[in-house]
Amino acid sequence: MLSSAEECLPVRAVVQRASEASVTVAGQVVGALSAPGLVVLVGVTHHDSAQNAAALARKVYHLRILPGERSCADSGAPLLVISQFTLYADTSKGRRPTWQAAAPREVAEPLVTAFADALRSLGASVQTGVFGADMAVALVNDGPVTLIVDA
Repeated sequence: MLSSAEECLPVRAVVQRASEASVTVAGQVVGALSAPGLVVLVGVTHHDSAQNAAALARKVYHLRILPGERSCADSGAPLLVISQFTLYADTSKGRRPTWQAAAPREVAEPLVTAFADALRSLGASVQTGVFGADMAVALVNDGPVTLIVDA
């Protein structure tokens, strides 16, 4: 059972400014930044909606964290979007995280897709990982700049 605090958690992202990045599944690169841009790890919880995903996409797309205080919207910088259910890990008890706040696949997958699609509808160049796959993510964090962003 989720606590009332967990039920209110919005879709969230860890956003990293990267000079280069790629995601590989089974030895094949499935997504990569074509130029310096943002790597966005997206986590979804049980009560998220397409509206939450779209709001987060707008926020990320307009974040002024690229060189010269520019955003992806300003610069056309690409984004690499990767699903990351572990963003909703609960480590408050013991040493083994629980994943109760993370939405199940049937809820999360369409919302991660909605997030990427919302970015595309804003004009963003978006590559993605493969939902639920064992992914190897490689990136060179530029700055380093890493932010946790909630819708």
